[in-house]
Amino acid sequence: MLKELKPALVVFGLLTLITGAAYPALITGLAQTVFPAQANGSLIVEDGKVRGSRLIGQAFSDTRHFWGRPSATGPMPFNAAASGAANLGPLNPALEDALKTRIAALKASDPEQHTPIPVDLVSSSGSGLDPHISVAAALWQAPRIARHNDLTEKQVRELIAQHTEERQFGFLGEARVNVLTLNLTLDRLPTQR
Repeated sequence: MLKELKPALVVFGLLTLITGAAYPALITGLAQTVFPAQANGSLIVEDGKVRGSRLIGQAFSDTRHFWGRPSATGPMPFNAAASGAANLGPLNPALEDALKTRIAALKASDPEQHTPIPVDLVSSSGSGLDPHISVAAALWQAPRIARHNDLTEKQVRELIAQHTEERQFGFLGEARVNVLTLNLTLDRLPTQR
């Protein structure tokens, strides 16, 4: 029996070494060499401090900042360890209540805004971590951002245009705006009218 077990144990040990150590080390080394920023989480670092990741949304509630999509993660918003959708169906009363609450918060943040609210400002993404909003969602917030930052709406619209990422490969998805990078740029602007 040892004669039959020995080759199996040798193959098991060899495959464990290859797939559990050698291959991950090779791929990690290759990623760190070829794509170091992406391999380390696409982090945004300013003055030696990590401000966030380009790939994970953040909760912004200050009226001076652009707001992203709501997060469906729990127990805290934008928790990457709890990524996933809320899975609430269209007839679920909890979804209707959440949408009403989000719409009320958006209307309260800008009572002068009477245009329809873009859907991505009230609905969470499939992962609950989406760092982007649509261009329409960013433009919807432009009047509030202009008022609270002592900027003109034209300046805010130009800022949005500068931060608009086009469709991936020119045909996938829609144009989008990364909320974190937009807000970081907004924070660096001198306020003036």
